Amino acid sequence: MSIPSSELILNPDGTIYHLNLLPDHISDTILTVGDPARVAQVSRHFDSVEFETTHREFVTHVGYFRGKRLTVLSTGMGTDNIDIVMNELDALVNIDFMSRTVRPVEERLNLRIIRLGTSGSLQPDVPIGAMLATEHAVGLDSLMQFYPLVETGLETEIAIGLQQALGLNFVPYVVRGSDLLREQLGAGLVMGNTLTCPGFYGPQGRVLRLDLRQPAYISQLQKFRHTSAEGEFRLDNFEMETAGYYSLGRLLGHEMLSLNAIVANRATGEFAENAAAVVDAMIERTLLLL
Repeated sequence: MSIPSSELILNPDGTIYHLNLLPDHISDTILTVGDPARVAQVSRHFDSVEFETTHREFVTHVGYFRGKRLTVLSTGMGTDNIDIVMNELDALVNIDFMSRTVRPVEERLNLRIIRLGTSGSLQPDVPIGAMLATEHAVGLDSLMQFYPLVETGLETEIAIGLQQALGLNFVPYVVRGSDLLREQLGAGLVMGNTLTCPGFYGPQGRVLRLDLRQPAYISQLQKFRHTSAEGEFRLDNFEMETAGYYSLGRLLGHEMLSLNAIVANRATGEFAENAAAVVDAMIERTLLLL
């Protein structure tokens, strides 16, 4: 069945609506960053760059690092942008733009998508300068109210436990990322669980001029534990995109891993003096392991 032009929107040059890309513009391994300026921070390590484009907050560079073709893409902040990015990346490889039809199952491609992002630690033992690979992501946003995400029993238990601990009037969603990518890229890193928040200030417990509805919000997050046969679950860091990536990655069949450069520690009140150096170290390490 042909997908209507109002649903699959293509630009006059045939590129997909927001990302401004054609299928040939992406590789099977994609590095994503939130900050558009960070795309060049990654691609400067490439041996060569074959393609560049910018459209809104979406900046894309495609090139080669040690013979491997890689795509680097900026997403902007928040899971609303991740909804655009993941759906349009999937469309680029799994929808035929000429016929506007979904490719047969045997022709569909599974992408490897690695988020290289900054993050704040919730726990005092996850210090500034650490690199954290996210095992489970917990979404406090509403994105999964619109998709049929199926959670495991453990994920549901964690979600309900967190809802009760925080007194939320909604149930968060919990999703495990790619074990395959975490084994490849996570050796030697902190393994942790990430809280994805729908904002940078109140949703992450920051107080400037507005008070929080729950003054003990940060301490509640730090103290939260869920014990199961798989061990003890706690929240280690938070940011604004990972849960959207993990849930859409599961639904669309793509391997997804979030790597986090810890540039703030909310337990100690510290911020990295040179956050760019922490991010650089994460970029260089990741490229060498791909």
